[in-house]
Amino acid sequence: MKKLFRSFWFNLLVIIGICFALYFAFFASLSLMTKHGDATTVPNLKGKNAAEAIKVLEQQGFKINIDSIFDPTKKALEILDVQPVQGSTVKPGRTIFLLVNKTYAPEVEMPNLVNLSFRSAVLILESNKLVLGDTLFKPDMAKDAVLQQLINGVAIKPGQKVRQGSRIDLVVGSGLSNVSVNVPNLINVPYRDAIKILQENNIFITEVWDGAISDSNTAVVYFQMPTARNEQGYPNTILEGENMDIRIRQQPLEIEAQNENPE
Repeated sequence: MKKLFRSFWFNLLVIIGICFALYFAFFASLSLMTKHGDATTVPNLKGKNAAEAIKVLEQQGFKINIDSIFDPTKKALEILDVQPVQGSTVKPGRTIFLLVNKTYAPEVEMPNLVNLSFRSAVLILESNKLVLGDTLFKPDMAKDAVLQQLINGVAIKPGQKVRQGSRIDLVVGSGLSNVSVNVPNLINVPYRDAIKILQENNIFITEVWDGAISDSNTAVVYFQMPTARNEQGYPNTILEGENMDIRIRQQPLEIEAQNENPE
C-alpha cells in the first residue's frame, strides 16, 4: 500500500514537472518567434527620394507598402508621409507605409473662376492642386472679383483639361479708376479692332451679336453706348473700368447717327 501511495505522488510530481517544463519551453519559444525585446526605430524619410528611402528600409529589414498622390509643391518621387511616423519603435520586419509624390501630374478640368472673389478663386485653385501665378489688377467696378483666368498669357475656358501644378494667372478688378478717357468711336470698326481699342483704354464691354454672322473677324460694331459725342457734339468721357455696350453685325452701316438707339 505504501509503495502504491509513493508511486502515486512520484508520478504526480513527474507530471507537474513536465507541465512546468512545457510551460516555460512554450513561452521561451514564443518570445523567440515574436522577437520579444528586439526593436528598431523608424528612420526619418520625409523629403527623401523614394529610391533612397526604400534602400534604407530594406537594409533595416522592413517590409514596404507604397501609395502615391500628387503635390505640386513637392519634387517628383519625394516621400510625403511615413507610417508609422519617424522615431517610432517597431519590431524588425514591420511593414512601413510610404506616401510618394507622383512623377507625372494628373489632369483636371479647369474650374470657372470668373466673377468669383479673389479669395474664393485661390481656395478653388488649391483644392484642384493648381498654382496661383501672377495677379494682375485692372480698373473695374467689380472690385476684388476675378475678371479673367489665364495660362501662359492665354485665356483658359472652364472645363478645359490642365495638368495639376499648372500656374494660373488671374486678372482681378481693382475698383473704378478716377481716370477718365474719351469714349472711342467704334461705329463700323471691325469687332477685333474694337475689342483691342477698349482693352487699351481699360473699358469693359457688354456685347450683343445681331443677325447672321458669317465671319466674326470682319463683323463690325454698329451701335455703342455711351456714344463718342454728346448731343452738343462734344466728346463723351468714361472712367477706366466702366462698362460700355456694343452691338455687332456682319455688314457696316452706311450713314446713321451714332447717338441714336437702333430699333
